[in-house]
Amino acid sequence: MERKRYQNVAGYSFISPFLIGFFLFTIFPVLMSFYLSFTDYDLIGEARWNGIDNYKRMFFHDELFWHSLKVTLIFVVTSVPFKLTISLAVAMLLSRIVRFSGFYRTMLYLPSIVGGSVAVAVMWKQLFGSRGAINSILESMNISTVAWLGNPKTAIWTIVLLVGWQFGSAMLIFLAGLKNIPMSYYEAANVDGAGAWRRFFKITLPLLSPVILFNLVMQTIGGFMTFTPSFIITNGGPMNSTLLYVLYLFRRGFVFFDMGYASAMAWLLLFIVAILTALVFTSSRYWVHYEDGR
Repeated sequence: MERKRYQNVAGYSFISPFLIGFFLFTIFPVLMSFYLSFTDYDLIGEARWNGIDNYKRMFFHDELFWHSLKVTLIFVVTSVPFKLTISLAVAMLLSRIVRFSGFYRTMLYLPSIVGGSVAVAVMWKQLFGSRGAINSILESMNISTVAWLGNPKTAIWTIVLLVGWQFGSAMLIFLAGLKNIPMSYYEAANVDGAGAWRRFFKITLPLLSPVILFNLVMQTIGGFMTFTPSFIITNGGPMNSTLLYVLYLFRRGFVFFDMGYASAMAWLLLFIVAILTALVFTSSRYWVHYEDGR
């Protein structure tokens, strides 16, 4: 008994750094933000309880809230399928490469490592600037230049392209899923005379559907949390056409010092992501196929 107690104390001592960090930097801030969402708090004075006023103001009096939510939904709906399509296509190409495959995987994964950095966002801003490389290429081809970042109709698509360029993590997950598909299925399909597209839709996609589900959920969550490209490249402009939800949340909390309202926005975002994730999992019973036949 004494030995078991000693082992428990030793075990908790080893995991205590994680437990302290988890409760201090995760659980406590989460609970604190939930409390602040029902207060009027300016980061300087004391938080004053105001009930559900922040939520009422959000739903009924803040047009920018609805606009940022609309922009974010458009961004997620376009960027996530675009990113998953590119990552799956590249993964299928890499699955056929034998020589130097490790080198290619590493090079294609690099954008995902540095893609969320400020430096890459600044580079992207320079590329699509009025005097940037993209317009210089268009000029050399005698094609009219485009104000990519100055036009509300095109600004959001530059951010979508940047997110699509960061396909490395999803690509590696797809590649692992492709490696787990038995080659005997494709060999049997070849014997039956099935073409490439038929093999793709009848073998690859169904057997890869659990991996697609995982990537879809993870990329959707990541899409709703996108901040750096919108902040660095366009700062929400022009005309708030790239004002993503998290950027607007940041402005309310750290620019206008309205942390109570920002906390309410954060909890609503959690609720929205949870609902969408639940809907994706609910729909998965109709399109996700598992090896056990479910």
